[in-house]
Amino acid sequence: MTTTTPTRAAPRPRNIGMVFDHAAATGQRTPVWHLDRPFDIAPDSGVRFTVAELADLVERTSGALHAAGLRPGGRLAIIKDNHFDVVLLAAAAARIGALPAMTSSTIDPAPLATMMRRLDPTLVVASPGVLQGMEKAGVTLVGPDVPVLVAGKGAETFGGDRPTVASLLGEPVPAATPVADDQPMICTHTSGTTGVPKYVVHSATTLLGVLTKLETMPIPGLAIGKSDTVASCISFVHGRAVTWTFAQLARPPAQVLILADSEPDTVAAALADHPPSTLEACPNIFQRWEDLARSRPQLFASARAFINTFDAVHPRTVRTFLDVSRHRMPVWGQVWGQTEVGPVCMGVYTRGRLSRTAGTARSVTSTVGRSIPFVTGVKVVDARTRRPVPRGTEGIVLVRTAGLCLTYLGEDERHAEKMWDGWWNTGDIGVRSRAGLLRIVDREVDVIPGVSGIELESVLLERLPETTEVIVLGVPGRPPVPVVSTADGTLDDARWARATADLPALDAPELIGWDDFPRTGTWKVRRAELRERLFGTTETFGTGRWT
Repeated sequence: MTTTTPTRAAPRPRNIGMVFDHAAATGQRTPVWHLDRPFDIAPDSGVRFTVAELADLVERTSGALHAAGLRPGGRLAIIKDNHFDVVLLAAAAARIGALPAMTSSTIDPAPLATMMRRLDPTLVVASPGVLQGMEKAGVTLVGPDVPVLVAGKGAETFGGDRPTVASLLGEPVPAATPVADDQPMICTHTSGTTGVPKYVVHSATTLLGVLTKLETMPIPGLAIGKSDTVASCISFVHGRAVTWTFAQLARPPAQVLILADSEPDTVAAALADHPPSTLEACPNIFQRWEDLARSRPQLFASARAFINTFDAVHPRTVRTFLDVSRHRMPVWGQVWGQTEVGPVCMGVYTRGRLSRTAGTARSVTSTVGRSIPFVTGVKVVDARTRRPVPRGTEGIVLVRTAGLCLTYLGEDERHAEKMWDGWWNTGDIGVRSRAGLLRIVDREVDVIPGVSGIELESVLLERLPETTEVIVLGVPGRPPVPVVSTADGTLDDARWARATADLPALDAPELIGWDDFPRTGTWKVRRAELRERLFGTTETFGTGRWT
């Protein structure tokens, strides 16, 4: 009698170029992926994909990139409209051993040109809007010898002789030749709120070997369930999109909903068709959706969990969405971290926790929790001595993690300057409580002596429901200056006086339109640009050394 030994499943790859192939080949249960609009790289392929179909599209896209000249060791610049196919393009490049650089199409021409010089790409995939914007600004994107593929609205009729990605999807598929797990696998970039975004280089080990640990932890209320519909509306050029993708394949839900467009009407239609169990978005996108939650609460009623990354979220926003969930104990998870180090802390908020701080001059969401066990370490130090400060004292927040990025592309010295004796200087000012919880005060470059701008913004939004955005800027020689937008474009002086009566002295508010706030690809407000535009100065109270 002979016996057969069961074959052990191949280990899950860490390289983004191989994760779709692996998930499709294992035969495991995988989710169906729904899109709010077709992919720009495959506009005729519909809005519903299985994982096997996504794996096939990654392979065919690698064939398109190879046909356009991308080879192992080459560099691909991806600069197109926001959609999940940014991740697929990156996977296609990584599959053949090239280095993809996921780049927001919202970056202005001059800084984008600087980023291209640092990247020195061998191939570019860009949307018509990006190429037209560069031409209009009179700025050169890349040299004439660098081929450019077009993907996005109007690509088929875009002028010139540039081929589209879609037109090359039938080209031969090259063999998979991913780089070793400790080698540069992907570039994402920082938000660029204070200048030219920095390209952050991660390996498969740092990004998917370490930073996905939080994604796959069985956190009550937040962990992915087999029957879930997981919806995401984020900036898909961010490293978060890669780790999130890995999580959907490692702990597969029933369905995934990709929201490439944050326009309320588009979002409403997609959520009506695919009610989410968990919904993730950038904080300012949730803030933009507050009116939608109030007018059509049924769209969000199915969600038991809401998640935000990228920036601080305000209590009013959290309360608005928790209140419309039909679940008895819905939760909100806020992840604090950075592109360079991934998720560092997670704060979890409930209806009860929000109600206990309602009406106070404190923002519960400024407290972002404790560091992630077995993944990150956090300490708060004096910026001058680099020594830990006592609990309850403000200082620079440092992080230690095995998921630290490899470098800043073309800016190694800048990366090295932020390494303090094995710890990463986040450039954030924070306070550790006696219980070990971390409260974020402000970015060091945006610090305002004696107050927390982030906290003031939360309090003002809470007390003035008519406001749609509040940014408090530190301008030397003046009290903190609130910059405000409202739903109807007006601000009642008496209501403002009552809302600010117990707060630190503030300058008169500057009222502007919501669309007038300059924003990054993750919808963060570019505070430096806003300060210069309104007050004609770049001077701040902070040094900006560690941005």
